[in-house]
Amino acid sequence: MSDKPRDETSAVRLDRWLWAARFYKTRSQAAEGIDGGKVQLNGARVKRSRLVHVGDTVRLRKPPYEWILVVTALSEHRGGASEAQLLYQETVESANARERIRLGLRAQASVAYDGRGRPTKRERREIDRMKDRQD
Repeated sequence: MSDKPRDETSAVRLDRWLWAARFYKTRSQAAEGIDGGKVQLNGARVKRSRLVHVGDTVRLRKPPYEWILVVTALSEHRGGASEAQLLYQETVESANARERIRLGLRAQASVAYDGRGRPTKRERREIDRMKDRQD
């Protein structure tokens, strides 16, 4: 990173940007994510008031997924989903990793009971057998 100061007029607070980019439904949820260490800016843990500039790298973890984004535009206002997608560019590695996780989760067998009401004794044993196989 260069030593010359950045123009503060072309910057947005990190919590506002994450909210405008639709990674969180509310600014307070974005702030909680940042405070909880789920968000890094340019490889460092930051506070919610940190200013985001075009070209910055944001790493966002919302288990089980993780995004690595490059900021391409700034906005303090939340718009539609198509507008939000213009604010960032996801790295190829990040997109591939998320796709692998998505396919892995989809391939896992569902353990949830799909019947009606309480399971019978026989159904309970089948559920327990399936749970034991996954452990």
